[in-house]
Amino acid sequence: MTTAPVPAAVTDTASAPPDPRRWLALAVVMTASFMDLVDVTIVNIAIPELRRDIGASFTAIQWITAGYALAFAAGLITGGRLGDIYGRRRIFLLGMGGFTLASMLCGIAADPEMLVAARLLQGAGGALMVPQVLAIIHVTFPAHERGKVFGMFGAVIGLAAVSGPLIGALLTQWNLFGLEWRPIFLVNLPVGIAGLFLGRRFISESRSPHALRLDLVGVALATLGLVMLLYPLTRGRELGWPLWGHLCMAGSVVVFLGFIAHERAKTRRDGSPLVELSLFRVKSFAAGIGVSLTFGVVTGIFFLVWTMYMQLGLGWSALRAGLTGVPFSLAVSAAAGVSVQKLVPRFGRKVLQAGALAMIAGLLLYIWEADHFGTAISSWQMAFPLVVMGIGMGLIVAPLTDAVLSDVPREHSGSASGLINTTQQVGVALGLGLVSVVFFGELDDLAPGAGGRPVTPDAVGQAFAHAFTHALGWVAGILGLVFVLVYALPTKARTVGEAAGAGAAAEVRDGAAGDAAEVRDGAAGDAAGKEAALTG
Repeated sequence: MTTAPVPAAVTDTASAPPDPRRWLALAVVMTASFMDLVDVTIVNIAIPELRRDIGASFTAIQWITAGYALAFAAGLITGGRLGDIYGRRRIFLLGMGGFTLASMLCGIAADPEMLVAARLLQGAGGALMVPQVLAIIHVTFPAHERGKVFGMFGAVIGLAAVSGPLIGALLTQWNLFGLEWRPIFLVNLPVGIAGLFLGRRFISESRSPHALRLDLVGVALATLGLVMLLYPLTRGRELGWPLWGHLCMAGSVVVFLGFIAHERAKTRRDGSPLVELSLFRVKSFAAGIGVSLTFGVVTGIFFLVWTMYMQLGLGWSALRAGLTGVPFSLAVSAAAGVSVQKLVPRFGRKVLQAGALAMIAGLLLYIWEADHFGTAISSWQMAFPLVVMGIGMGLIVAPLTDAVLSDVPREHSGSASGLINTTQQVGVALGLGLVSVVFFGELDDLAPGAGGRPVTPDAVGQAFAHAFTHALGWVAGILGLVFVLVYALPTKARTVGEAAGAGAAAEVRDGAAGDAAEVRDGAAGDAAGKEAALTG
């Protein structure tokens, strides 16, 4: 592998020769994505320890998870555009540095308020770092390699989104150096520092070939709209759902409409909007964004309430809760690989719809088991519904990125990547906000001690089980909406290689055979969870 000095910044040109260091660059950006998604989910497993050690209330717990998602969602579009303007490697490294610093602050937090503030900073760092990942992949690899690369990306991200609880469980259980929950954040320090050095060495700089300027008014309007929507939703239950919260959420619609009007005017004036609204004229992009948003809501609700059900309701240890999720993790990864390699080329969007139906079936089975076995339910009894759900999630997250990115012009890859991640994280944040309604609201009504109810471990478990199954019913209903929205996607979307090569016949000729056999596309989130991104 060459270790030659990094060349000068390059623009996005289809004729540029492949970078010989591209596979090392891929390892760096995939590690960054893994670190981000693990950090989203890893927090959930430490909820009991956070409550005991620093006295975090349920509201603080919700903010520790939702605060990250809020800052992440609010900054992603801007982060993607900054990469287009100032260079994707530069902004990637800046975001990774901020993310690493914020992880250290999370690890030394002395109270819930400091932890929430550090999580907000961590989300802002992630908002700079994550949009560059898909953009760097998009401009670094030639079309005939991109399918294989997105498949590798999808497998890694799918695994990261659901392995966070297990990693968090092990770090918490081991109680390294007597630090209890803190290593779940401090583990990012060596990874982040290594990523900064390797990224500077192996990632080539790239930016949009067009002269762009940052749309500060657009940044302000987009951020204001997201905060007006998500802040009242997250704090509504704590404050008793005040009138100003409802007015604020309604007002966010007006702000978003103003944002769209401003972006149109900015496009006409100087061609440098924050969001390329022309992307939404691409059917696959617009439809995929809608599916991403809705699926983000699913992951935002499920992973947080699932973790609290096992640890606070059933009283399981962090390690047991983390190990319970292993079948889910394996099923997601296996299904993601099979879907893009074998199923999507043959069945197209039906694969995503089958995934939604499989997740609904797994959820209904989980609801039946939680009701039937009550607080006596065991990890092995949960395994089958989790495997069914994992298969369904794998069938959705892997093909989804292709549906969104396949027809996106190279010069707008940063903006498109930011939009993908933004919609996923807005969905996750919406899901976390809905936890107040679909889980905590039910829990408050059935809380032991309320209305003369006995305060016993069994009563606590029963209250959590009821709230959990109620939340799963909501998740199943939202997945039904995902199933319907998938109808808006192309019946059989073109592969990444075919779409990217539409204007470059030579690349299509060279790469078509390989793409047809091995096109495998990246997952977002994230999971969800996500990221997905999941739960935070």
